[in-house]
Amino acid sequence: MNRVPVSSSNLSSVGYNESKQVLEIEFNGGRVYQYFDVPKRIHKELMNAASHGKYFHRNIEDNYRYDQIK
Repeated sequence: MNRVPVSSSNLSSVGYNESKQVLEIEFNGGRVYQYFDVPKRIHKELMNAASHGKYFHRNIEDNYRYDQIK
């Protein structure tokens, strides 16, 4: 999945597969997680958030099933 770099103290890059509703996040330090059944709206809001890290912690982290892939 292609990820886009983001300016964040926590997140390094973000990717999204709309057809599968999979959000992929690379954290600073290199860990990569995929979050499942994430609506397009959540991805859009994350990318437009003033703070990507705060949005992630408030709206994604404990709300979606995930797997660490790297």
